[in-house]
Amino acid sequence: NTVDSYLALLRATFLIAEVRAWSRSTNARITRQSKVLVSDSGLSASLTGLTAERLLEPNAALGPLVETFVGNELLRLRGAAAIDCELLYYRTQRGEEVDFVLEGRGGGVVGIEVKASTNVSLGDFRGIDALRRDAGDAFHRGIILYAGESTASFGEGRFAVPINALWDDPV
Repeated sequence: NTVDSYLALLRATFLIAEVRAWSRSTNARITRQSKVLVSDSGLSASLTGLTAERLLEPNAALGPLVETFVGNELLRLRGAAAIDCELLYYRTQRGEEVDFVLEGRGGGVVGIEVKASTNVSLGDFRGIDALRRDAGDAFHRGIILYAGESTASFGEGRFAVPINALWDDPV
């Protein structure tokens, strides 16, 4: 009860946002628990002990921080009506995961995986391919937002797109 009270207070003060799990069916393999995003990337970095000095280290654990940042950007775009969809995430009990799932009012699904890396490989689409399997015909495309500079197609509706595409105008 205490944890629920604290979470309700953090939601009410906009310090956290909950992202519900995507599920199309009663498939027991899909996790149903919501995940929590800290609404401020700086606060998130501080809570995890990532100082300015540690962020510059070659082995700095940037992945969760970048995922939090992207999640907040997607929430901002959704709130600004730039995208009309629900923001969810996908995880199976086998460990297949997609950081964010956009589901439109018509039921169309787009999977978005976030990578702090400057490189993307076909293996990085494992979670997106699992989402495609579970979403069936509703699946539109899978996108890996990454720290690189160019957009690349990986076939079958799979793309690697620079993170800055969230706020830069297309050329």
